[in-house]
Amino acid sequence: MEKEIWNPTTLMGPLPVVLVSCGTMENANVFTVAWTGIVNTKPAMTYISVQPSRLSHGMIESSGEFVINLCSADMVRSLDLCGVKSGREVNKMEKCSFHLQKMKYVKAPGIQECPICLECRVENKISLGSHDMFLSVIKAVHVRKDLIDSKGALQIEKADLISFAHGKYYRLTEPIGSFGFSVRKKTSRRKLTGNYQKSIKKALE
Repeated sequence: MEKEIWNPTTLMGPLPVVLVSCGTMENANVFTVAWTGIVNTKPAMTYISVQPSRLSHGMIESSGEFVINLCSADMVRSLDLCGVKSGREVNKMEKCSFHLQKMKYVKAPGIQECPICLECRVENKISLGSHDMFLSVIKAVHVRKDLIDSKGALQIEKADLISFAHGKYYRLTEPIGSFGFSVRKKTSRRKLTGNYQKSIKKALE
């Protein structure tokens, strides 16, 4: 099908959309970030891109630390508010009734209501233009216990996480495959049941 050519824009999605908390337990701020992702495996590394005008930019630049908090769909209103309100105007932690959670390696607090929290320590700041990228090492991951099964595996679908695409928020619905399933031998394929099996059959049609 023929495509129309647009000027360069930030049309990439879906993307993870997260709450980033920074500061300290005594003086914390939180803001919404969609420009984030994974950049390396060993060591585990991530990034966030932040406009220099944001209050949290200076806090992260000063401390060299922050926490990425993954949000469930029932938090979407608070997630959005933290992206349109400034910490200079309102205490967003109080406004959203968030409870702070002490981290293990960084002084920045996590958010208890979020199912997964990543402790991050900045390795490098790269000025890109409208945003500065904070390239960071993931020091630890905090996972809500009810998301872990009896074998210690993460059941991430139970977290009901949110994604972001072209100005709108979306919830993850169901998996349609697993990494490597397209080349996995039939004899070694894991047994698929229920909606997962139906989803894969539909994707292969």
